[in-house]
Amino acid sequence: MIEELRKQINEYFVGKEEVVEDVLTCLLAGGHVLLEDVPGVGKTTLAKVLAKSVDLSFGRIQFTPDTLPGDVVGVCVYNMKTSEFEYKEGAIMHQIILADEINRTSPKTQSALLEAMAEESVTVDGKKYDLPNPFMVIATQNPVEFIGTFPLPEASVDRFMMRLSVGYPNEEEEIRLAKNILGGKDFDTIRCVCTADDLKKMREEVAKITISDKVIAYVREIINYTRNEQRFVIGASPRAFLSLIRASQARAFLQGRDYVKPDDVKAVAVNVLHHRLSLTPDAKIKKEKTDSVIKELVLKAKVPMEK
Repeated sequence: MIEELRKQINEYFVGKEEVVEDVLTCLLAGGHVLLEDVPGVGKTTLAKVLAKSVDLSFGRIQFTPDTLPGDVVGVCVYNMKTSEFEYKEGAIMHQIILADEINRTSPKTQSALLEAMAEESVTVDGKKYDLPNPFMVIATQNPVEFIGTFPLPEASVDRFMMRLSVGYPNEEEEIRLAKNILGGKDFDTIRCVCTADDLKKMREEVAKITISDKVIAYVREIINYTRNEQRFVIGASPRAFLSLIRASQARAFLQGRDYVKPDDVKAVAVNVLHHRLSLTPDAKIKKEKTDSVIKELVLKAKVPMEK
């Protein structure tokens, strides 16, 4: 089933197998994804294809400077007939949410997503409303150099399991993409590969993937190195530690194994950590790269011997 899902997404989202693998990793691990790239490289396409392939309800929130928190989580409206306030659902009430250009809206509206991402619920006028299950946020953001952007605060960024960059397709991939469009391959031709219940079962299987104490200690050592690294302003949080473990379990599942290897940790470490870590001004002056520093720390950690 997972192989069929992977194949279909790659048919519509051409030439980005690694990105698809990482998104599936987050989907199976119950995490959220932040896609950062220039407009027009297929971020929206990826979210839509994923939702239709798994037969999940899809909602899109186009963030703008005047978007309000109520537009996201919903509002309570007074009903004159019943003399009571009724909850009117916001755009967040879907299983797959595309939070488009999230850094073009104000921090107050950005924060409306925090509870939804952390607890899969929203609170409106003191009353809690559960979100549909399964639930996943795929947020896109423009590079911070673009006009009219509000950088995401650390608390918001830390709730994303991974930050990914799609990038431009190469010549062969772009020509293939054009042929798909000219041949009539659009969203209407996407078929349902699995259901929400199937996804829930796969998530349960992922949660049962064995990760030994030695591998957990290996993950903890990598996290600890980030906290002691002088080139970083602040180290990875406990949430980052747990995200790295969950992502490693999902990667093992995608590889067809029921246990986590150190290679699984290495495969997801950079994408799980790089958006949570900021270089010091001195490191930036020296033109250090966050990804390069993380790779150094991963190589520095002692790999546990497998049985």
